[in-house]
Amino acid sequence: MPGGDLLRELTPQVVAIVTRRCGDFDTAEDAVQEALIEAVRTWPERGIPEQPLGWLVTTAVRRLVDAKRSESRRRDRERADHLAEPEGQETYAADDSLDVLLLCCHPSLTPASAVALTLRAVGGLTTREIAHAYLVPEKTMAQRISRAKATIKGRSLGIDGTADLSARIPAMLKVLYLLFNEGYVATEGDHLQRVDLCAEAIRLARLARTALSRITGSGHGELGGLLALMLLLDARRPARIDAHGAVVPLADQDRSLWRSEATAEGVDLIGRVIGSGRPGTYQIQAAIAALHNRARSAEETDWVQITALYGLLEEVAPGPVVTLNRAVAVGYADGAGPALALLNELLRSCADAGDAGFADHPRVPAVRAHLLELAGDLDGAAAAYDLASVRATNLAERRFLISKAAVLRDARR
Repeated sequence: MPGGDLLRELTPQVVAIVTRRCGDFDTAEDAVQEALIEAVRTWPERGIPEQPLGWLVTTAVRRLVDAKRSESRRRDRERADHLAEPEGQETYAADDSLDVLLLCCHPSLTPASAVALTLRAVGGLTTREIAHAYLVPEKTMAQRISRAKATIKGRSLGIDGTADLSARIPAMLKVLYLLFNEGYVATEGDHLQRVDLCAEAIRLARLARTALSRITGSGHGELGGLLALMLLLDARRPARIDAHGAVVPLADQDRSLWRSEATAEGVDLIGRVIGSGRPGTYQIQAAIAALHNRARSAEETDWVQITALYGLLEEVAPGPVVTLNRAVAVGYADGAGPALALLNELLRSCADAGDAGFADHPRVPAVRAHLLELAGDLDGAAAAYDLASVRATNLAERRFLISKAAVLRDARR
């Protein structure tokens, strides 16, 4: 619709203004949603108002007024009359959008609740749109959002100094990455989405980075790293799923389909932020992604440097999944033998540490299958691909793994 991008841009600003006027985030957010619905209904016919921010604020405040009057006309009339008359064009602080985003990503919320609330209060999406994107009933999503708002009820919208800001950023980064990843792993066979969650996560990361720059004078290295990572991964999306809805492995993707502008922006951004202090997890992952995107073919990929970066990532954020990814890189850089030895050592270490369940991780048999294939053990690889297909949680990935096992068996005949 006309003004759709504008509505998404203005939503967190309107939420912040109305929240400060009425003193309650929950009530304000509901009123803003009604104002957005009214804008979607009337703007296409009447045109975008000359002052769209003021129009949205006024409309949301009027919804609050109506609600207050219906509750107790006599008691709230004076307060309602005061709210109903905004003085001139509404203004907002440069960090309003960031305030709302950080509140929606509060550490007290579960990741799923934080993502849903972020999409509503910052993304400007309706509950129905969010439910559709996540393939859950609208009632279920409405309950999730209601619980999220109840959890943060009474919490301050503003940021109490740089220490508070620093403490709340990690949760925001996690929510943005979860939001992006949900869109990235979705396929036409799994999610018939009206909402491009990858694009929304990138937009919100840009918004947060701009707001942080205004507040602190810098865009925050890890946020820059996350934005670079999302841009680089998103650049590959046109080549990631084939015409039949099957996953195309990175090595087999048609790189001419990759979005060159997104790659260039991501490579430039990670090059600028990764040198600012000790790199964090998103910066390192973005540096790895940049090496893949810069390679003109799979054969030209710098696996030695990628292996080194995974080693650095293990130091910064140690975990079995990181080591599993390093095993793949070692397989290309040093051969299947060392990589399989690393994988076996990883599983032994997890078992010794009481985490034997990691062996059931869906990616473990897929990685083993790939390494066995590199080693020339086609029977072992086919069996491992079969096991991986059973554990796969994504329909397109399951189809790919089944087809890999079939191709290897055909090659043995």
